[in-house]
Amino acid sequence: MQTEFLSAAPALPEEALAEVLMRVVSELHDVAYLIERIEPQLAGLQTGAATAASERMMVLQGIDLAVQKTRGLAEFIDTITAGVPEGWLVDVTTALSLVKLADMQKALGKGMRHGHSQPLDKAAGDFEAF
Repeated sequence: MQTEFLSAAPALPEEALAEVLMRVVSELHDVAYLIERIEPQLAGLQTGAATAASERMMVLQGIDLAVQKTRGLAEFIDTITAGVPEGWLVDVTTALSLVKLADMQKALGKGMRHGHSQPLDKAAGDFEAF
């Protein structure tokens, strides 16, 4: 009798925490890659003033730090995910509703493992109007 009740009940929006975390890891790697693509373009900009050159160097160092931190967060989450028990479930409905980018929302949503919100093969200069 209880088995019939469970099979007729609607599926809960919960899923394994490890799966959710791995999707976050994938998105963080994407962010690091996208930031890295900016760095060579900024490095190639020519300016005349010495102060502008030092400011540009500080910006490049900031970009490099952002990439390192993003990758560090991805590796941290990836590593602790290995220790998350399989039975731990989460409901990401509210969290997903706060994500404003539709492609990222889809990549982080249920059923996509290691999805990417940003196509990594897009050429520089490609954009999506909104």
